[in-house]
Amino acid sequence: MSNLHRSTINVINTSRSSSSSSSLMKNNKNHQSTSTTMMHVDQLNSSDEDSTNNNNNGNNDLKRQKSVVREIGSQAVWSLSSCKPGFGVEQLRDNCKDTYWQSDGVQPHLVNIQFRRKTTVCEIKIFADYKLDESYTPNKISVRAGNHFHDLHEVALVELIEPCGWETIPLRDADDHPIRAFLIQIAVLGNHQNGRDTHIRQIKINSPVEDTVLSVKKLPQDFRTIRFWEHTCLR
Repeated sequence: MSNLHRSTINVINTSRSSSSSSSLMKNNKNHQSTSTTMMHVDQLNSSDEDSTNNNNNGNNDLKRQKSVVREIGSQAVWSLSSCKPGFGVEQLRDNCKDTYWQSDGVQPHLVNIQFRRKTTVCEIKIFADYKLDESYTPNKISVRAGNHFHDLHEVALVELIEPCGWETIPLRDADDHPIRAFLIQIAVLGNHQNGRDTHIRQIKINSPVEDTVLSVKKLPQDFRTIRFWEHTCLR
């Protein structure tokens, strides 16, 4: 074979090798680009998951904060439509489940709770015990609210079936917010077994707790001192 022919073959082989090398380099670059893109996508997905988890945690924290309540019955003036001597407001509010209010009149039997200022109330808790009180146990209860006795409107109507313990009655307005009122009236419309008078052992009035202080975990270290916390709220 002539030297010229051999040189031509070498040039062709060299060209093919260069072309193959270029193709391999391009494939490597494309593979690297694809890997980089996949990494970016994974990072974005991970960020979205973290953001979703953080939002869910925030919503859970908010739900937990909304569920915190405090009893405000001591801030109100209580009165009854009737009571048997020794079985009145004092027994209804003594934190003892062995005592009770007993009405002594015609139905409906009323408990009036008057606040000095317009107050937010989210729920009422009533303790009744059918096993002990039988026909004295309330069966149907209406809760009314308003500014005074002449503008009361019904905000809840519940039926109790042989209750034995605490019964919670949520109080919400049309926008699903806790009600605000000067006066709350609890009316016993009927008793079990068509009983005439009623027994209620305890009543609690709960108001939502407003979180007005920043969470400690969200504050820098320098803002967690006693001197700083002295200025977080006004007395």
